[in-house]
Amino acid sequence: MTFLTYRSIMATALPGWRRLRAAAAGVPSLALDLGQAAGYALRTFTSPAGLRGLAVEWAWLTAHVALYPVGLAEETVRPHGHYRTDSLPPVKRSLVVADPAAAGTPILLIHGIMDNRSVFTVFAHELRRRGFGVVNAINYSLLTGDLRSAAHELHGHVERLREVTGSEKVHIVGHSLGGVIARYYVQRMGGDAVVDTVVTLGSPHSGSNLARLAPTALCRQLRPGSDVLRELAEPAPGCRTRFLVVWSRMDEIILPQRNSRLRHPDLDVQELGLDDVGHLSLPIDRRTVHWVASTLARGEQERREHDRVRDRRLRGSLRPAGRRDPGSAEAVTDQRGAPAS
Repeated sequence: MTFLTYRSIMATALPGWRRLRAAAAGVPSLALDLGQAAGYALRTFTSPAGLRGLAVEWAWLTAHVALYPVGLAEETVRPHGHYRTDSLPPVKRSLVVADPAAAGTPILLIHGIMDNRSVFTVFAHELRRRGFGVVNAINYSLLTGDLRSAAHELHGHVERLREVTGSEKVHIVGHSLGGVIARYYVQRMGGDAVVDTVVTLGSPHSGSNLARLAPTALCRQLRPGSDVLRELAEPAPGCRTRFLVVWSRMDEIILPQRNSRLRHPDLDVQELGLDDVGHLSLPIDRRTVHWVASTLARGEQERREHDRVRDRRLRGSLRPAGRRDPGSAEAVTDQRGAPAS
């Protein structure tokens, strides 16, 4: 065997050997993570609250499967202005009267991987019942293989919704992958100029080890430490969008569950931590719906006050009292109002 032939064989074999060695090195880490997740799941799902949550998860899964074919059809945007309030039910009337801007800001709902808009059947109904005038659930392609492409697709949906409604700003609610798509659009594509609030429900902000089990390009982007997630961890100074993050300690899809929490020093983040809700059930949980709806309802007034305090702080004339840095442990509370771990 000549020296050139030997070099050619080694040049071909070495990359494959490095990949195998890297994969083998990741096996113990993945096994440890899965073992810890199994132990955590056993403790969580066997508790009374966990058993109730598991029952709700399976019941909603069954209902969702039945609704899935209906969700394949595109939803028509139905903008409507509230010119008279006498015909509205009390809950809806109160929002329209108290803050017309909050009631009129369109809300765009984005589903997760291999799903469609039917996952928001309950969530959308509750938002409309509480007085939000335009709630539009969209579908993106099931064949989407790149998160960045999905974010560009989302940009088109946002612009069409703004054109139809005449609104300057929109809110986006994303379940699972949908929340990461919305975050990428806001952080990396200038979407913070038109998106007032991004709500994420069980979104893998730091990735999920479950994605290691699937070989698709999109799942590789959802693995911890992927290039897309590293891109989202980069500085985002001046980001104007606030984030409302809902995560659950019983989430069976995001492993470890803490990866659904959003930690970024430049982002304005509020969190709701839950103990007993499965991944699929987050959009139907009453605490989730109440927290998101009530926070969006008072969003305009809070944002104006936040901007005033920020401007004064930048001028050095006022140090805000009682306001904590976004993302700090003290700023995060769970459903009991105590600091979340």
